[in-house]
Amino acid sequence: MNPDNRIAICPGTYDPVTNGHLDIISRASTMFDKVIVAVVNLPVRKGETLFSAEERVDFVEHATASMGNVEVEPFSILVVEYARSRGARAIVKGLRAISDFEYELEMDQLNRRQAPDVESVYLMASPQYSFIRSSGVKELATFGGVIGDMVPGEVAEALKERLGR
Repeated sequence: MNPDNRIAICPGTYDPVTNGHLDIISRASTMFDKVIVAVVNLPVRKGETLFSAEERVDFVEHATASMGNVEVEPFSILVVEYARSRGARAIVKGLRAISDFEYELEMDQLNRRQAPDVESVYLMASPQYSFIRSSGVKELATFGGVIGDMVPGEVAEALKERLGR
């Protein structure tokens, strides 16, 4: 597949997908002809996931079903290799805080060394989602906190089933 400047990937663990993730994906879908949500199959940085790659892909597919130009796939290779394999020239990520920026700056520099032709694009989190982290949502779910406004309904139910005390 030849690279196309109008294809982007939104990589992430999505364990679980949050409304903040969906906001970034939705906004990216207005900027690109095709957005591929690339679900990390075996994350190195975050260790074992609560949900399997298949479950995470299903959650994202259901949540993005109304976005006609969004596809969802698992991947298990370097993100820049995956982008190239799908003809994407952009990696889209969301930024919430300075800590996100520091991490993403490092990742951008590493990715740029591997694939200078794949550009990183960062979207600032919308204010209502700037505090939402998957790990925080899981912690709230563990202790019976209210999470219905932070994740899609089916994700909230799955978290309650899996983590509820």
